Amino acid sequence: MGHEFELTDVAEVPATPEQVWEAIATGPGIDSWFMGRNDVEGGTGGVVRGAFGAYRPEFRIGTWDPPEQLGYGSETAPDGRRIAYEFLVEGRDAGSTVIRCVTSGFLPGDDWEDEFEAMTTGGELFFRTLVEYVTHFAGRTATPVTAFGPAVGDWDRAWARLGTALSLSARPAEGDRVLIGSEGVVYAVNDQTVGVRTADAMFRFVRGFQGAMVACHHLFTPGADADVEEKTWGDWLNRVLA
Repeated sequence: MGHEFELTDVAEVPATPEQVWEAIATGPGIDSWFMGRNDVEGGTGGVVRGAFGAYRPEFRIGTWDPPEQLGYGSETAPDGRRIAYEFLVEGRDAGSTVIRCVTSGFLPGDDWEDEFEAMTTGGELFFRTLVEYVTHFAGRTATPVTAFGPAVGDWDRAWARLGTALSLSARPAEGDRVLIGSEGVVYAVNDQTVGVRTADAMFRFVRGFQGAMVACHHLFTPGADADVEEKTWGDWLNRVLA
């Protein structure tokens, strides 16, 4: 059967259109809020490439109008699967900017619901992280860190154990003050994700589609070594969720 979808996220941020464009239309910018490592060959007909674990997506750029509009999407697979992203960037008075992101596409098969839920909750976190990035870290470039924890059988228990590791008495909730190396605040929570911002990082914990908790962090500390950090966070997840 499959499912056609279109999702829209909108936010006003205290950043210029040029700062937002740098975040959404360059590899280092996308590295600082999305997931994995990214590369952009700019211009209409260019390519946005990603690398997240074994996932290596490529998206063709259909619209390139800096700093106001960016659109790119995947080719349609034989089973009809496709996804596209469109960003509209509108400058406002006093240096603020409205970001509108439209995600659309098609998920094939009769079992599309679980994938759609994971995509929706993940997309909410990524957009919120974009907002946090241009609000608090504009002009800085992050080292992206991806680490995989063990398979989780009881997610209520897993989220509670994460809360304990962050010096909380329960599952993290938006606005909670936490300790994760340094003081931070929980900036985003939904059924499948938690995001924490500190002065020099954004730490994100995601319910992976294959059943493991995944750390998708952005470290703004100069000289951060992704390989070392990924091992450190993989070990951390295994300890916390044991």
